[in-house]
Amino acid sequence: MRLLQISSAQGPEECCLAVAGALRQLQREAAGMAVEVTLVEQEAGARAGTFRSVLLGLSGEQAGRLAQAWEGTIQWTCASPYRPRHPRKNWFIGVASCAAPAADLAGAIRFETTRSSGPGGQHVNKTESAVRATHLATGISVKVQTERSQHANKRLAELLIAHRLAGRAQELHDAQRAGRRLLHYQVERGSPTRVFKGERFEPVGG
Repeated sequence: MRLLQISSAQGPEECCLAVAGALRQLQREAAGMAVEVTLVEQEAGARAGTFRSVLLGLSGEQAGRLAQAWEGTIQWTCASPYRPRHPRKNWFIGVASCAAPAADLAGAIRFETTRSSGPGGQHVNKTESAVRATHLATGISVKVQTERSQHANKRLAELLIAHRLAGRAQELHDAQRAGRRLLHYQVERGSPTRVFKGERFEPVGG
């Protein structure tokens, strides 16, 4: 599994709408490549149906290829649906993947298994597939119950710990980014990786 974050960074509400559009497009592409997309975390935007950021888990043989096709700056060209007279037509969001965990990271994490909670019927109630992972040095802790198997949840928990450690290191490196969520960054407004247009978020070019 690979982690991929789509972020509006500090962009306006139109960028949050662009994140939602990018998510739908990525899910369509993933279906065509037999890549399973799991919504691991999300931060809703101010308006219904929009996101300030989403953190996705990508699984499948083509997961790396799909992630590579999206990483970088994404440009959406569209008149603002919220501010009809606004002169701006180009909106930018960012996509970043989490680096692979260090080989020795698992040894620095304490894993505990618990029963999953929430919907899922008898399977959820009878199996201890949920995993709580705690990074011993920092105290960073996550609980994962997205996957059905304990092994898969442990792997995802390790990725999440690595993701949060990377975010903490970036915050320490640059105090100006301390208030942003993990892997958020100032989106570069130029040389976009992908370009989309219109309210239907249609790809531009190949």
